[in-house]
Amino acid sequence: MWWIGIPGALLILAVMAFAIFEPIQVLPRIRLSPGYLLTDQTGESFTSEDVRGDIVLYTFRYDGCTDDCAGVDATMAEVRDRIDEVDLGDTDFRQVTVVFGPAGASQETLAAEADSFGADPDEWRFVTGGESHLANVVKAGFKVFYDERDDGTYMYDPTLVLVDGWGVIRGEYEYQTLKSDPDKIIDHLDILAEEIRNAKGAAALAYGAAHFFLCYP
Repeated sequence: MWWIGIPGALLILAVMAFAIFEPIQVLPRIRLSPGYLLTDQTGESFTSEDVRGDIVLYTFRYDGCTDDCAGVDATMAEVRDRIDEVDLGDTDFRQVTVVFGPAGASQETLAAEADSFGADPDEWRFVTGGESHLANVVKAGFKVFYDERDDGTYMYDPTLVLVDGWGVIRGEYEYQTLKSDPDKIIDHLDILAEEIRNAKGAAALAYGAAHFFLCYP
């Protein structure tokens, strides 16, 4: 029956159009982010479960880091200042700076670093923990390289990591591109927030298709 082929052909054309024109873009689901139990600048315990359901932007630094951390610190601060450009809907946005090193950092040091950026602890946490746990979280979990030098400073890859409310890493920013990192992250936050707002009902099927066809920015 010749007419059976028409719906199939239309479906194939629709699929091809979706894959070519990418009417919906999504961020890739890279891998699960690590679980952790750390301590923040207020001296309180802070865990990965505390930000479950929130979009979180992570960065990493060592205690006393200056020039190596200037770029990611500035990016974190600018994203914080521009987050109102993103329609987050009912989803909260949080920022977390993980401070690594042999002894992490003292609460006083975390508080001083947080204060230097005017970081509200409800929105931007500076956290640390024991050396082995930090290595598992940062190196094994977030896959951010660092290694101690003889002078007590660190070689490391300045990195920002974007995690969705399900604990899935959706963006990794390790170097400067033609578009500045804050602009790129704000754009990606917009894409992620839109996906979260449309994660239910018929629209969820379209977003599932966007992941299937790798409709990434």
